[in-house]
Amino acid sequence: MSESKNFQPLEFEHLDEAVMRRRGRDFYEQMRARRSVRDFSAAPVPRAVIEDAIRTAGSAPSGANMQPWHFAVVQSEEIKRRIRLAAEEEEREFYQRRASTEWLNALEPLGTDAHKPFLQTAPYLIVIFLKKFSSGDAGEKLKNYYTAESVGIATGMLIAALHNAGVATLTHTPSPMKFLNEILGRPATEKPYMILVAGLPAEGALVPAIEKKPLEEIAEFL
Repeated sequence: MSESKNFQPLEFEHLDEAVMRRRGRDFYEQMRARRSVRDFSAAPVPRAVIEDAIRTAGSAPSGANMQPWHFAVVQSEEIKRRIRLAAEEEEREFYQRRASTEWLNALEPLGTDAHKPFLQTAPYLIVIFLKKFSSGDAGEKLKNYYTAESVGIATGMLIAALHNAGVATLTHTPSPMKFLNEILGRPATEKPYMILVAGLPAEGALVPAIEKKPLEEIAEFL
């Protein structure tokens, strides 16, 4: 592709096979140790670590490069309290009325319930919003494309970046989540996508004893 004002030379590091294999294996070993944590310490995490992780998420590919995400980073104890109260109200409805027996049976081995103390204990709640529209240079309304796919990729990169920096996380998705727009002052054109709880594990934290499916069950090479 020829250069123009819309393009620039690609910066890409070519690695030899041994380095590629080592980096790939090392990253896999690091990420396979990642676990969702529900028992958090209140110990602080440097804000710069969270900022760099969000910068990493913001580098994700997106439909037409519209970058349809917004990350609301909550540190305020009062805002965390309000989010916990609203989330637990929705969770009680879920466990008592909305969830099917099949769904509850699937959740039972994980030991989850409507009680969500981690929403107040952890030092950070990163609330991820999906933006249906963006604004152009002249303030015009622009439609965003492949928003769910784009925000999902960015969220995965955020989780990986935090784990890489030694920060534990938990993905939390109370349903519905519209209360987050009100509490955090986000416009109705943004859809709450996820609460990512971030911090350090509590001393002696336990996680469910689960296994991940092996490569041959999740992939095929044709």
